Amino acid sequence: MSLIRAVSSFLAVAALAAPAAAQSPQPWAGRGVSSAGTSHDQVLVVEPRAAATPAAPARTGAAATAFSIRVQNITKGETLKLSTGGKAPFVLAPVLWVVHTGSANPLFKGGQAEMLNGLEQLAEEGNTEPLSKALPGAAGVVAVGAVAKPVGDLTGGPLTPGKAYEFTVMAAPGQVLSLAAMFGQSNDWFYSNDRPIALFRGGRPVSGDMTGQLSLWDAGTEVDEEPGLGPNQAPRQKSANQGESENGAVAHARGKWAVPAVGSLIRVTVTPQPAAVSQK
Repeated sequence: MSLIRAVSSFLAVAALAAPAAAQSPQPWAGRGVSSAGTSHDQVLVVEPRAAATPAAPARTGAAATAFSIRVQNITKGETLKLSTGGKAPFVLAPVLWVVHTGSANPLFKGGQAEMLNGLEQLAEEGNTEPLSKALPGAAGVVAVGAVAKPVGDLTGGPLTPGKAYEFTVMAAPGQVLSLAAMFGQSNDWFYSNDRPIALFRGGRPVSGDMTGQLSLWDAGTEVDEEPGLGPNQAPRQKSANQGESENGAVAHARGKWAVPAVGSLIRVTVTPQPAAVSQK
């Protein structure tokens, strides 16, 4: 089954909870680019160094560790309650990840406008490619990638209820992780960590559930409509970037619509390889 057909199946399901409207293919339905040497459909895995060469440890003499990251849509059926009395499924778009140094998330700055680095496309369309291309070479960035193929699927697509993405990153003590993924049926909402996710503590790899470090953010680039119902959201909009521009700042998503807590929608776990490590 092609990637476009796979995502079209999701669109058909999501449309059951929304008014009939012309639908447009979303960027997450594009052709994935498999990363060399992995079985995951990690689109645009970009590293400052050759893929065969581990990133330089942030601490002299420190060995890099492989971490398995799992991002799962833990919902069942239709979770979003609409003002119309209906319901809609919660869907998560492909996930962008960054291994980096420093104490700040390199993807955005809360309280400031989107940095024209591709966050707008990720938040509005689920398109990780522009941000993936903009980050390599930025201060502190070690490696960048995105994963678009759910575990067990033959082709790429968003995370529908029960599905999960899994991918592996390399990091050394002093290096941390940041993630971002679009809240599927919104204008410009996305999940990301407020602060970088620590992968080491006292020089030892950390293992555990990191979901509590994520928040729902509003990119401030498009005027918000009710999640799961707005006409300028996938899968109802006729074309990308169709909604009214907001010209606001990146901030925690707040509005008159009730959205379930992060921990009731997704789960993010980090597991070092080997797994004999300290617990979070």
